Amino acid sequence: VVDKPMGLNLNETREIFDFAVLMGVAVTVFFNRLWDSDTLTVKQVIKEDKIGEIFRVESRFERFRPDLSLNSWRESTAPELGGGILLDLQTHLVSAALDCFGPAELVHSSIREVRGGVDDDVTLVLKHSSGVDSYLSVGAVVGAPGPRLRVNGTAGSLVIKDLDHQEDLLRKGFMPSPGQWFSANEITSEARIHRDQDSFNYPGVPGSYKSFYEQVRISLELGGAMPVTQDLALQVAAIIDQSRVRSIR
Repeated sequence: VVDKPMGLNLNETREIFDFAVLMGVAVTVFFNRLWDSDTLTVKQVIKEDKIGEIFRVESRFERFRPDLSLNSWRESTAPELGGGILLDLQTHLVSAALDCFGPAELVHSSIREVRGGVDDDVTLVLKHSSGVDSYLSVGAVVGAPGPRLRVNGTAGSLVIKDLDHQEDLLRKGFMPSPGQWFSANEITSEARIHRDQDSFNYPGVPGSYKSFYEQVRISLELGGAMPVTQDLALQVAAIIDQSRVRSIR
């Protein structure tokens, strides 16, 4: 299991997969946000056709950190060596958009260094073959962060304001009991469906990082695909490469 985005670029990502085949070793990439409550809830809304035909998605990771942190390798390492927000948070948004809405082309890219260090304000727009447009933004200097997700369909909009608490709980050292995961109320993002002035809560799906590792185990023991496929990892890497070339500054 290699942490996202696996390689610094498309060529490196291909080399890792090719070398794994050569050595007879299974490999996958940890796009853990695919098992966040918000992503799983979007998939459930699609499955249940709760907001009609989806045509536009806004997905974001926005924070307010106006000062550079020299102690953070992401903010003190050159982008070509892995630093910056494009390879960090933006890869999560791209992987989730592709996983939920299918293959896409990059139609807009803006990569900037607001604080004068590495890239810290990035917006990508993807046009999916399914007809969905994804607006993906990450920013380190956003004083009024928007909702984590807004998914617009012909019969309403799904809004999810915040991440679940899986990462926070793990950072704080909480460890689930063997064979268990955190309680559902701690790891479920609040979701709401809006239809103009009318809105109602939608039961979110609990986040489940453990499902990623369960799928890894099943793949190793019984064969079959890893939880994140080579195809998805390469699609993400290709879009990240394209975003660097096409960026409007």
